[in-house]
Amino acid sequence: MTIRKTSGILWKIKGVVMMTQAIDWKSLGFEYIKTPYRFLAKWKDGQWNEGKLTEDNVLHISEASAALHYGQQCFEGLKAYGRKDGGINLFRPDENSKRLNRSAERLRMPEVPEALFMKAVKSVVQANRDFVPPYGTGATLYIRPLLIGVGDTIGVKPAPEFIFTVFCMPVGPYFKGGLTPTNFIVSDYDRAAPKGTGAAKVGGNYAASMLPGEEAHKHNFSDCIYLDPETHTKIEEVGSANFFGITKDNEFITPKSPSILPSITKYSLLYLAEHALGLKAIEGDVYVNELDHFVEAGACGTAAVISPIGAIQTKDAFHVFYSETEVGPVTKSLYENLTGIQCGDLPDPDSWIVDVPVED
Repeated sequence: MTIRKTSGILWKIKGVVMMTQAIDWKSLGFEYIKTPYRFLAKWKDGQWNEGKLTEDNVLHISEASAALHYGQQCFEGLKAYGRKDGGINLFRPDENSKRLNRSAERLRMPEVPEALFMKAVKSVVQANRDFVPPYGTGATLYIRPLLIGVGDTIGVKPAPEFIFTVFCMPVGPYFKGGLTPTNFIVSDYDRAAPKGTGAAKVGGNYAASMLPGEEAHKHNFSDCIYLDPETHTKIEEVGSANFFGITKDNEFITPKSPSILPSITKYSLLYLAEHALGLKAIEGDVYVNELDHFVEAGACGTAAVISPIGAIQTKDAFHVFYSETEVGPVTKSLYENLTGIQCGDLPDPDSWIVDVPVED
């Protein structure tokens, strides 16, 4: 049972009415907020149970779990968007399901059936629907599916049991300032090995990025740019997001590499660049010594959406794109097209949108 109140949001847990602090949707950052419900399913003896919603935000696992010792875990990130008519949209959740299973295969974990994935995501959004930010606030409901290896095992081998859970929280922009250009610096560190787990969404990739990310912040950059691990000549990722650039010849170019996480947002932008803006969409090499070919640049991903890149600091130069203070026209148009589709203001190109029924 959900109870609404103007000054805050109330919900009932085990018969006790509780209230969150009133949320200022437009001032949200990208931070954890405990919401009432999450979904939990368990895999044991070769099969998944049906799973259920739970109010407990603590995972109870063995101290010998493979996720803790050997990093046998992967996760996803997607969002729910409030529509003008009060409805709720999911954006391409089937692609998140596929990517989760590709990550699971790389780490020898069981596949999460798409039906179970969709059931979990939809039920979590429905159960926490009062935490879906209202249309027009710029905030969204961030959804985190997580798959971890658990159970008693101490050897380096796949876990005997697994947990699949999905939780959510309202969030604002990942990079402070939203659609405002920020600057980045090329890192000497590698994000992933040439034939490692770079294309999988696994925690180890992100753990490795914390030190270079902190060093970038200390020098007043939003994050760092990672180059390809084999030659250190080509841009791969921007922090935990994908890179794109717009050339003087109206080309939309984004890196292609086996060690890049295949961003659902990136592939959506490749489509929109060609079909909505009439640009030539290219997935290929982006050499760090050829940044002067680009008049605009940005980072993209589920969390970042689109974050304009004002400038990139390399070892030899400080390269400014369109502006350090103003977003470029093509980047702005891509953002408006993408968010317009996500929020239901523009037509759905190809079954990208999944409606979440709002049940009373």
